[in-house]
Amino acid sequence: MPLRRPQLLSGADPRGARSRADEARALRMGVALCGTGVLHLARPAAFEGLIPRSLPGSPRSWALGSGVAELGVGAMLLHPGTRRAGGRAAAALFVGVWPGNVTMAWRARRGSPLRRAVTLVRLPLQVPLITGALRIARAG
Repeated sequence: MPLRRPQLLSGADPRGARSRADEARALRMGVALCGTGVLHLARPAAFEGLIPRSLPGSPRSWALGSGVAELGVGAMLLHPGTRRAGGRAAAALFVGVWPGNVTMAWRARRGSPLRRAVTLVRLPLQVPLITGALRIARAG
């Protein structure tokens, strides 16, 4: 006897579960970005060490600017009408801050083993953030 797909409950839409998962992903990422943005604005000194020295201007300006960008992108992800653009903006933001993570790992190379491990683990974690943001952009 051939296997059959399970019957859906009346009114159930298989895309509904996917859209709820996509919405949850966007909300989680939006809240996380807003939270990180607030941290950048409240404690910019904690983020200044991430700023590559090769960038023009002060590390404080970059830390504050990235906080504003994270708040803006996070807000875009939280609003359904701007979620598609927010997903693209989030992917660009995650690519843009990747050099900061590389800088942090490079500067930690002589630090404690735990600090080195944490900074190195952050580097590949950018990949799922970028792909998740692109998925949000596709789902809208």
